[in-house]
Amino acid sequence: MTLPIPLQQTRAISRRHFFGQAGLGFGSIALSSLLARDGHATDTDWKIPAKAKSIIYLHMAGSPSQLELFDPKPALNKLHNTECPQEYLDGKRFAFIRGVPKMLGAQSKFQQHGENGQWLGHHLPHLAKIIDELCVIRSVHTDQFNHSPAQLLMQTGNPLLGYPAIGSWVTYGLGSENENLPGFMVLSSGGKTPSAGKSLWGSGFLPTVYQGVQCRTDGGDPILFLSNPKGLSRNARRKTLDAIGDLNRYQHNHIGDPETMTRIAQYELAFRMQVSVPEVMDISRETKETLEHYGAKPGHVSEAESAADPRRLYKGDDPTFANNCLLARRLVENGVRFVQLYDWGWDHHGSSPGESIDETLPIKCAQVDRAIAALITDLKQRGLLDETLIVWGGEFGRTPMMQNNVNKELKKGFYGRDHHPHAFTMWMAGGGVKPGAYGQTDDIGYYIAENPVGVRDLQATILHQIGIDPHRFSFPYQGLNQRLIGPTDEGKVIRDLLI
Repeated sequence: MTLPIPLQQTRAISRRHFFGQAGLGFGSIALSSLLARDGHATDTDWKIPAKAKSIIYLHMAGSPSQLELFDPKPALNKLHNTECPQEYLDGKRFAFIRGVPKMLGAQSKFQQHGENGQWLGHHLPHLAKIIDELCVIRSVHTDQFNHSPAQLLMQTGNPLLGYPAIGSWVTYGLGSENENLPGFMVLSSGGKTPSAGKSLWGSGFLPTVYQGVQCRTDGGDPILFLSNPKGLSRNARRKTLDAIGDLNRYQHNHIGDPETMTRIAQYELAFRMQVSVPEVMDISRETKETLEHYGAKPGHVSEAESAADPRRLYKGDDPTFANNCLLARRLVENGVRFVQLYDWGWDHHGSSPGESIDETLPIKCAQVDRAIAALITDLKQRGLLDETLIVWGGEFGRTPMMQNNVNKELKKGFYGRDHHPHAFTMWMAGGGVKPGAYGQTDDIGYYIAENPVGVRDLQATILHQIGIDPHRFSFPYQGLNQRLIGPTDEGKVIRDLLI
């Protein structure tokens, strides 16, 4: 006997699917209207007054050395090329250091700059000119010392895969101010994706519409699959999407999977982006003076972006990161809530060509220094810095001792430091952050001596500044009210950093 179609559909529903429907079915009814720009605003008791409307997060993948850039240590310089004291080795775990390494003094010269007398290494001369805009945090720490889990912890709040990126959390809560652009956009440079891959801008257990949209810098379409296929007009595309939308709504009415509504929203957003993205992503529309200010070059495609080992092709005047900084300004100017810039190539172990503290770090600094200073200055001139929070840093720091698993003695072009989770430097600017210095490390930069700032503290502070209470903002998943800062009270808003 053949059962009626509704009964056949009922029998086809698995136990897993049933519970998925039971928990999410009613929420999907309202989802389509929330996706475009209003976040998940059905429950807004977590909203607080915001200092910033948008965030530009500059992640230096691999982790720059704080001891060459922001944290001068005269005592470490005196120990240069001597054996590391045993107290810093006993019971410690390192990614690559073996036995007893030599201490490594700073491979840069430090000077004080600005009204606050901030110390800065000589590799960042442009940043030195606007140092009074920065809140330099020298006391950040983490509990991860390998790249992928440390990047995941910093960007998603968990060292394991499957959790939403901070940009996804922000856009889930607040959405985008421009319904024709995604709320969370990602730009990368340096020739490779960070070690943790695209999970760093994934939406995890949040609806997939909140994942970051990656823009390309290799000379092709800014966003893959956005353009119409050859021979398909915009009117034909509209009719196609209408037909697909009808089929998806029919499926949703019969099955109830909320991801079906997400699919509809993504198709519609992509259609709108066909008009908005080419204009926003075209930096050739900027004035000659602005392009020179950033060091940007419209249309430039670096050989390093497609090389098997891009580090050997790095040049200090490569404009790829500068182009991305200028794009970041254009995106927040057009209402994008969260812009993430990843720059690969900051993992300076000194164990192979192209990854040294003494030769490659200055090149990487030259690639980003001018552009970052220009970004901050440009935002300030346009009246956008006060409402744009800029965050800069890596996933951990670098050790005060040299890495010795390949080279036992110091050798030109092979100076390197190992991963160091116990103390490193990050900085923030704009968005209601107080300029100056915060936190201190010990005499050689090994441990934090004053005002420690954990990863969850940093995340809590970022959410707070954009108008989200980090302790009340959550999403129900697997029986828990999941939060970016985790289930404990570990994450605190560092109010001493705020105006």
